Amino acid sequence: MTKNFRGAGVALITPFKNNLSIDFEGLARIVENQIKNQIDYLVVLGTTAETATLNNAEKQQVINFVANQVNGRIPIVVGIGSNDTQAVLESMQSLDLSKADAILSVVPYYSKPTQEGIFQHYMAIVNASKLPIILYNVPGRTGVSMSAETTVRLAKASTKVIATKEASGNIAEITKILRDKPAGFSVISGDDSLLLPIVALGGDGVISVAANAIPKSIVDLTHFALDGDFKEAAKLHLRLQSFSEALFVEGNPAGAKAALHSKGDIENVLRLPLVPVGAATYKILADEMRLLS
Repeated sequence: MTKNFRGAGVALITPFKNNLSIDFEGLARIVENQIKNQIDYLVVLGTTAETATLNNAEKQQVINFVANQVNGRIPIVVGIGSNDTQAVLESMQSLDLSKADAILSVVPYYSKPTQEGIFQHYMAIVNASKLPIILYNVPGRTGVSMSAETTVRLAKASTKVIATKEASGNIAEITKILRDKPAGFSVISGDDSLLLPIVALGGDGVISVAANAIPKSIVDLTHFALDGDFKEAAKLHLRLQSFSEALFVEGNPAGAKAALHSKGDIENVLRLPLVPVGAATYKILADEMRLLS
């Protein structure tokens, strides 16, 4: 049965120890804090998880660990993407996804496929998957944007395509998706800063980076907006603006890790080519965390 991915989801970081191994104790603390603050679902192995630096064994370890920690309390989405369609299909076969509720798959990056290539890529995934698919459009990372027309075409081509995570920042294109999508297809903001306007236009919530550090604020903002309480949602959105800006000024997930480190939850460690934020940004994030706590 397809789970409803309406509400606030979090794109989980992967915490590392100083020796660059995965910090599973830190990951457990983050997961429990998300559930305590009523996050609606978790996304593992997304961009924020530094998945490009994880080997296949580590990816399975993260999936298993999070699934066991959650123990069925909330849904889990697993990110599986590549610019090689066959690699995505092989990952779907080799990874144990028995405890996952959906797959999040990014538009193929680097290769810059045409819209037809993007469509055929996703249809190959749809045909091979036992799980529902959430599309993920993030042209700032992939180098190509999936058009509204292609998104809607995929949504209409298979009921297995249940949602899109839209991180294009293009409100005009997102509006077209909301206007033309079939009933039951969800439009999820991939940008914390665009959560409120996308929900106001009829979207279904957010897959948030900021929620790693401030889950309650993101859950409250999302649910205020979804419940139509835009006055309270706007107040909270404005209160979070400075934090949101600082969170991404030196890239993701460096900002999120700095914020969590300032609380003592994790080590401030990333795997190259990513590095921690500088001292000035760290101070801003730490100060904002104190204000928001």
